[in-house]
Amino acid sequence: MGQSRLSVTCTIITKNEGDRIARTIHSVASLVDEILVVDSGSTDDTVEICEALGARVVFRKWQGYGQQKRFCEDEARHDWLLNMDGDEVLSEELAVEIAALTADGEPPLKGYKYKFLKIYPHHQKPLPLADYQECIRLYDRRVMRFRDSLVHDSVDPGDHKTGRLKGAVWHYSYRSLDDLRQKLDRYTSLQAKEIKKPLWVLRLRRLIEYPMQFLKCYFLRGYWFGGIYGLKVAHIIAASKLSRINKFISQK
Repeated sequence: MGQSRLSVTCTIITKNEGDRIARTIHSVASLVDEILVVDSGSTDDTVEICEALGARVVFRKWQGYGQQKRFCEDEARHDWLLNMDGDEVLSEELAVEIAALTADGEPPLKGYKYKFLKIYPHHQKPLPLADYQECIRLYDRRVMRFRDSLVHDSVDPGDHKTGRLKGAVWHYSYRSLDDLRQKLDRYTSLQAKEIKKPLWVLRLRRLIEYPMQFLKCYFLRGYWFGGIYGLKVAHIIAASKLSRINKFISQK
């Protein structure tokens, strides 16, 4: 007889995700034994939706991305965690992989990474050559934890080897171009507090930051494939990178 399925907690941090949190929960519900939502003060129906779908909701005042996710780690009832954000959905391919990986107890490795494909507003699926990040989000909290950072919400694997899954998370990162601007404005304000580079380096970098970041986004990350909309997104992202430096310099 094989081992029983691995017990997993899905952790999600939220604030005002009522328009999209349900699809996040539905995408993970059959894979996990607990859905833990740590909400930082939603004023919409986020909490009610989560509770109606069987999630355990805990309030915690916003402390920063890394800090909120470390709080999730401490609050979870199981050691293995599947971390999601309220604007993310597991693809069917990734859900099948995770189900197989956890079907017979402890997986062979202590953490697994996979792609997060960005999806434009009003699209249901990622475009070909969609921009993506690759992150560890399925892991054992006993040996890996999120970094204690305002902005760098990444899992530190330490010396442990991690695996890579083929499937992806679909990341509906922003609702509109205005939403993207506001999101990046908040994010760069936090980033400016954690920049460690010398001031003289940042003054020099400020001269080339916008064109460098625009070219990186538009060509290397494939935003050109999104046409005029992709051009606008690349501009907003590049401008936010420059804003991050300007915010840091203005504090000095």
